[in-house]
Amino acid sequence: MKKKILFVFLFGFLKVGAQTPAFSTVDSLFEKGRYQLALSKLKQIEEPSFLLNFKTAVIYESIDDYKNTILFLEKALSIKDDYKAKLKLAKAYQRIKKPDKSIEIYEGILAQDSLNLVLKYQLGKLYLTTKKGDKAIGVFKKLIKQDSLNAHYSYQLGMGYGLNKDRNRMINSFLDTYAKDSTHFNAILRLATSFNTLKEIDSTKIFVEKGLQIDSNHVALNKLKINQFYRDKKYLDAIPLLLKLDTISRNDTYPTSMLGRTYYNLDSLDKAKKYFSKLKFMDRENFKPFTYLGHIAVKEKNYKMAEISYRMATYIGKEKRDEEYFGMATMYYETKKPKEAIVNFEKAYRENYNNYKALFQLAKLSDDYYKDKKIAYRHYKKYIERFESKDKTMTSLVEKRLKEIKKDYFLRGETLE
Repeated sequence: MKKKILFVFLFGFLKVGAQTPAFSTVDSLFEKGRYQLALSKLKQIEEPSFLLNFKTAVIYESIDDYKNTILFLEKALSIKDDYKAKLKLAKAYQRIKKPDKSIEIYEGILAQDSLNLVLKYQLGKLYLTTKKGDKAIGVFKKLIKQDSLNAHYSYQLGMGYGLNKDRNRMINSFLDTYAKDSTHFNAILRLATSFNTLKEIDSTKIFVEKGLQIDSNHVALNKLKINQFYRDKKYLDAIPLLLKLDTISRNDTYPTSMLGRTYYNLDSLDKAKKYFSKLKFMDRENFKPFTYLGHIAVKEKNYKMAEISYRMATYIGKEKRDEEYFGMATMYYETKKPKEAIVNFEKAYRENYNNYKALFQLAKLSDDYYKDKKIAYRHYKKYIERFESKDKTMTSLVEKRLKEIKKDYFLRGETLE
């Protein structure tokens, strides 16, 4: 029964105003799916009319030929001003990604019929599509005044504020959406991601859980929950979610990467190695699998493999590679190659001047290796200047060595600044 009703509705537009035998024949052919024959019959009608062009446009619309749909609708409208034809024309322009044309049509209709809430809503969404934040906000504010209980209006208002980078009003609008409809999934998702960006952990958890109650397999929400577990070092809690995500989103490298990191932190090195080995083939531009494979190799005292892995990481990596150089330096230190270790600790620090551990190790190893203590003294001084408050134990050792080195040179008759 429903299919029959839909069938009648589909061809309702075409039959409107069909008054001649020719048009009746066209209607009959079109209903049977013989659109090419229907078009040829329409072309045989010599006298141009609104109905001729409108019916032609409807047929082209049914086969997604929007270029011709627009052509014949514009011809039809040049003969007669018609509400349905205008709506079809606006939708056709949307189909060919010319929303500004659709906006122009909707604005024209609303100038004559300002009470059409459906059309206002569509216009507001088009303003969002075309990055016209202020206009979208204006539309949805008016719609909320006319229907204060409609959650969708509040949601779209939030999207308008988001477009204008007005974060507080955006979040308030999404909260208003949620208050009106506690199952509005998109609002819940936006609230979860917004609170996560703001690092408001408790609020993030609340909306992540509410979202997962609606869609337990949602990838983004599962990632947020996994990241929370990882941040709280609840690695065992993260693993079931990661394994589920790995089956849901097979081409996504995130679960593979996070499974590797999680097992690494649990010291399950064989499992970690399995996932990082898989990841390096899944994402060949990602240098981090090699970094972790290097870390694992160091833990297993497989120093040759560690060196190969770290070298691959520093070769592939384009971002800051201080972790990789630090790992390489540690490997050289453990294999009694202090000079190479010093070189790589220095590379780690130069790669990231905020890496205070690299600078500390550079200073300490230089102190142990070089007879000239001025080298270590310079590094120690730099550490105090930049990182005095970072680590009490490190800072205490640095201050002690600075005093000792300075005293030693003073006794030799040389003052260090």
